[in-house]
Amino acid sequence: QVQVEESGGGSVQAGDSLTLSCTVSARTLRSFGAGWFRQAPGKEREIVAAINWAGSNRYHADSVSGRFTISRDNAKKSVYLQMNSLKPEDTAVYYCAVSGQLYAGTMMSLYDYWGQGTQVTVSS
Repeated sequence: QVQVEESGGGSVQAGDSLTLSCTVSARTLRSFGAGWFRQAPGKEREIVAAINWAGSNRYHADSVSGRFTISRDNAKKSVYLQMNSLKPEDTAVYYCAVSGQLYAGTMMSLYDYWGQGTQVTVSS
């Protein structure tokens, strides 16, 4: 069984920062690629950032590049999303996703396990 759990969402003002955390509980999954996705009301789910198992390959969507940073701590089986200079358009439910591949990149279909999501609301 693989469980993915996000935390750290909340309501903030524009310009503030938040850090999302994702913890993976998986007895059978020793290594994995990970990504953060988000879905705003009325919009499709989109990739925000992705990272490979070693942490050496990272992707950030253009809309968040320079403001958000994905990272991970494999000893803790955790993945993080540091979000700075938040904007109202960043308001969405943020999902952590895990892949059995060492790097799944932007391909949503390559992610095998998903968390329930955490709400991030940014007001102007």
